[in-house]
Amino acid sequence: MNRLLLFFCFLSITSLSSQNINAEKDAFAHTYSIVARDTVTGEMAVGVQSHWFSVGSIVSWGKAGVGVVATQSFVNPAYGPEGLELMASGVSAEQALTQLVEKDEGRAFRQIAFLDANGNVSGFTGKNCVEAAEDLQGKNFSVQANMMINDKVVPAMAEAFVQYSDYPLAERVVEALKAAQEAGGDIRGKQSAALIVVGPERTDKSWEDKKIDLRVDDHENPIQELSRLLKVARAYEHMNKGDLAVEAGDMEKALKEYGTAEKMFPENLEMKFWKAVALANSGRIEDAKPIFNIVFEADKNWKEMITRLPPSGILTISEAELKEITE
Repeated sequence: MNRLLLFFCFLSITSLSSQNINAEKDAFAHTYSIVARDTVTGEMAVGVQSHWFSVGSIVSWGKAGVGVVATQSFVNPAYGPEGLELMASGVSAEQALTQLVEKDEGRAFRQIAFLDANGNVSGFTGKNCVEAAEDLQGKNFSVQANMMINDKVVPAMAEAFVQYSDYPLAERVVEALKAAQEAGGDIRGKQSAALIVVGPERTDKSWEDKKIDLRVDDHENPIQELSRLLKVARAYEHMNKGDLAVEAGDMEKALKEYGTAEKMFPENLEMKFWKAVALANSGRIEDAKPIFNIVFEADKNWKEMITRLPPSGILTISEAELKEITE
């Protein structure tokens, strides 16, 4: 029995090697994914889930103002940077994908989707991808999957993406992933997921390239966790806007942004703390005090933290008011 198993393993590896697929080098990211563009904002996204560790580190690629790429099955990661480079030079998604597929001797095992900043999409599913495997393109999106439990997964993703057209792009992509899982998903189960969103305009500042970059590398319910992280990310977008308002001296705006974030995660001490700081800076000490008390009782380090803020100008209250808050 063991000899027979080894024999079949040998035949499998020999078959892969004959088509320039290295079973040890090329990652097995059999999965379902979506590349998509928001026609209003121009943002582009990749969403992906797989029963494989850290799928986001190899499948999802994107560059602001250029396009996005999903490369999966027996992953050839070169499709990511090379595809983006071609699209950045003005080559359409379809032409870029065709060029790279034609020179890839392992294309029979690949599954790839390209989307460019103009909304052009293209997908490819190699003939040796494990069933159920297919790709489907629509207006400003492509959905693709391989090694699925049935052939309903890809259509379900497309239907969900169209159905949730009033959602922001990131949330819309997550709904497509949820639909894939509800339709059956990966025949092997669930393990990791990822979501990236890039902006509509090119930038030479790499830190501004991705508006959202979330990864769930190993989790029993990766899409559920990805959805939770997206909600956290949205809350911290309001926190960041609040910080910018503080820098600009606009305490009313800061208070509004911090308050919105706190409503999304009322148990988060940091969000409560900065809301209270904004209240104090606006002269509303009495409104700030009970919030500070809740935070200080939960974690005394925040009381020490507040004493360090006045020298930086982040907290602009008198020494008497600071003493009133901390005593």
